This record gives sequence, structure tokens and C-alpha cells, in this order.
Amino acid sequence: MLTKRQNLLETIRGGKPDRFVNQFEFLGLVFGDPISMSNPMPKPGEQVVNAWGVTIAFPENTPGPFPVHDEEHKVVKDITKWEEVVKAPSVDFPDEAWDFIKSRAAAIDRNEQFVTVIGAPGIFEQLHYLMGMDDTLINFYEEPEAMHELIDYITEHKIEIAKQLIKHVQPEALYHHDDWGSQISSFISPEMFAEFLVPAYKKLYGFYKENGVELIVHHSDSYAANLVPHMIEIGIDIWQGVLSTNNIPELIEKYGGKISFMGGIDNGKVDFEGWTPELIAQEVEKVCKECGHMYFIPNTTMGEPGSVFKGVYETVSQEIDKMSKIMFK
Repeated sequence: MLTKRQNLLETIRGGKPDRFVNQFEFLGLVFGDPISMSNPMPKPGEQVVNAWGVTIAFPENTPGPFPVHDEEHKVVKDITKWEEVVKAPSVDFPDEAWDFIKSRAAAIDRNEQFVTVIGAPGIFEQLHYLMGMDDTLINFYEEPEAMHELIDYITEHKIEIAKQLIKHVQPEALYHHDDWGSQISSFISPEMFAEFLVPAYKKLYGFYKENGVELIVHHSDSYAANLVPHMIEIGIDIWQGVLSTNNIPELIEKYGGKISFMGGIDNGKVDFEGWTPELIAQEVEKVCKECGHMYFIPNTTMGEPGSVFKGVYETVSQEIDKMSKIMFK
């Protein structure tokens, strides 16, 4: 029987996996680096101001937190003056501040899993965290020069974070969040994506890969099928969060071997108050049979190994194991 790590590599390299890769099992996610710990996120019912000065609220009975973007709380009100208000937080911490995450990384069996660091929010998300989604999209058109400058600034900061993570953790994989679309379309066109985000991500993901990181797993629980050629160009190995609206079987047929797809089980279909094991079994069977086991990892589309409603993620995992017994005879 292959290890989780070996089975993942066989799956994404077109080899001979002996079962489905089961959701996040191959990633040994490590949390607790001092940079992230100094950049607070709210708990349910809370509102905080993070290290960038962004106000983030997490209302009760909602799936997660999101920035507050009324006029009072926007950090960037005029993109042409972004340098006056945007100040990246420090990444300079004493070595002992890294002891916690180093101990977490040391506890992971690197023969079984990839030691994985996490990056969030992504470059596009950091833009709309600072100024709101409407202003972000408008500014791509009306103030491209200033947007390029701010993207470069964010990218350089992320590279400084990468240097620290690589120095202290020696990660083998990066799990990076940046949502690039809604359920039915990307937020920006492929042409605009190529102009603004491809150079930044080639630089960022290239830096990780040049410094020992083997896997780039990018989370975007959205439609982004039109951006897949650019995902390949910037070095993404696995697109996690791929919604069923992307026609995953078609993507696998067209791009399998260049990139792999992780998702297909939309949280909106299974992760709700009235979920049942029967419903989850039906959705898991459907996606496994439609997508097959090569260049595809069945997974809910949430950006972490968990669910909003208790028991959903675990039940999905159980059903994936059942499908492995059926489809890998």
C-alpha cells in the first residue's frame, strides 16, 4: 500500500495510485508562525482590526469572516495615494518565536505527508481586503499603474514571509488561498489576470519552488476554468476548491498532466444544516465516477480540512474510502 504522499504523487503524475487521494490527507498543515499569529482574525461574533489595518467581522451564524468595507473602514480610499496608508506588517521576529511552528513541523512524518505552510489572504484578496471588491475591480481599469505598484508591494511582502517560512520550517508544500471567481465566472478576464496577477504569482510561486517547495496547492473555491492555462504558467500543481461548475472532467481531459484538480464536492450541496449521509454518499459517488482517479482528488471545496456543520467533512472522507474500494479493485 502506498503512503499518502506516494499515492498523491502517483495521482498527479499519471502513475498508478492504489486508491483515491482522500481530501487533505497528504498535506501536513502547520499553523502558528509568529507572522500569522500577530495578524489576528476574528472568532464568531467578533470584529478585529488586523495587522494591515483592515477591519474584519465574523457575524454569528455565517460561514466565515470578511472585511468591512463601508467608507469609514476602508484602508485605501484613493488608490493613487496607497503609499500613504498601506503599511505591511513586520516579518522580523526572534528565532525563539518560531519554536511552536517548528515543533509542529517536526511532528509530521515527511515520508507520509508534505510539511505544508499556509498563505492567506492571497494577492488578489489582499487588494480587496484593503479597498473593497468594487473599488478593486474598478481600479484595474481606471488606475492600472497604481494597482501594479500595490501588487508589487504585496508580492514583495509575501516573498519576505516566504523567506522566513523557508528558513525556519523547511516546507515541502505551500497551501495558498486566493479566491478568483464566483460560482459561475472569474472576477476578472483572463487577459486582465495575465496583466496584473500572472507576473506577481510567477515571482512568488517561483521563489517557493526555487527554495525547496515541491508542491504548490492553490485554493480558489470558484469558477476559474478560464484561468487554468495561467495557473499552469505560474506553477500551480493542484487547484483546490474547484467547483463542479467548472466541468471538471473536461478540465482533466484537457489539462491533466500539467495540473491536477481537487474538489468537485461543492460545500453548498453537502455542508448545510439538513445534510444527510445518503446525500453525501450520492454526491461523492457522482464526482468520483465522473472525474476518475487520475489528476483528480475528491474533496469538499472549503479551504481547509473541515466543514461548517459538524460531521460533513468526516462523512465525505468515509464515502471516498468506500469509492476507493469500488473503483480500485
